Amino acid sequence: MSMDRRTFGIGLLLFFGILLGWESIAYSNEQRQISEFKPGTGKVFIYTAKRFGVSILRATIKIENGSSEQGKPLYQILARIESHDFLKFLFRINNRFLSTVEVDTCSPVRYVKEIDQQGLLVERKKYVQTLTFDSPNKRIVAEKSGTKEKQEFALSSETFDPLSMFAKYYLKEELHPGQSIHTSIFDGVKMRQMVFYSKKGKVKSKMFGEVEAICLESSTSFSTFDDREGTIRIWYTTEGKKIPVLIELDLPVGDVTFELESMGGS
Repeated sequence: MSMDRRTFGIGLLLFFGILLGWESIAYSNEQRQISEFKPGTGKVFIYTAKRFGVSILRATIKIENGSSEQGKPLYQILARIESHDFLKFLFRINNRFLSTVEVDTCSPVRYVKEIDQQGLLVERKKYVQTLTFDSPNKRIVAEKSGTKEKQEFALSSETFDPLSMFAKYYLKEELHPGQSIHTSIFDGVKMRQMVFYSKKGKVKSKMFGEVEAICLESSTSFSTFDDREGTIRIWYTTEGKKIPVLIELDLPVGDVTFELESMGGS
């Protein structure tokens, strides 16, 4: 399957990366489990998040192929959300996410989120949580490293973690104006039912200038903001390869915009 099919996903990944990093649950300190980004086969996307015109976060996403478990070929999707050094006294964020999915179906096998943040504006959190998707037994098992505690959740069909959802629409699905995309996403905290609506428009891109684009838009609640609703808009170029160039978040406390700074890989 070609890694050049870019559709729905990058913006969703970033959105949930922030959302999961700022959720209200706090755990005790845990050791790091997700390895650093390594050179190799895959695609890499780098975004900068701005608020009030000031750069506040950097997001790096990498899709890797070539791994396998029990004879099944797998993709791995890695994401890292980092705050800039000059903001560390207000909030230091170094959150990582790793999803392992089956190549044929993009069904989730395992999802690991590693939260490491603190500062004047964010609650101190440092923990690792692993979700195992047990399809034969229709359950999701959630574990925290360093403890024996386990939680089980019902696993229905078409349920994804945030990054396996990204893989499904990035690698398999096409995107057209006028679509309604229904998704069920479990992040270890809350099951989210979301609907994205698509439309055509124009957008200014830092990399490509003004371009024709398709926008996916959805409303969702934010646990960080007492479940108040906000809106996410994801913009993709329509000429040539479909590239997610801009993500806009209308949050209950203000707007955040992600701009694609660079991309690379094979």
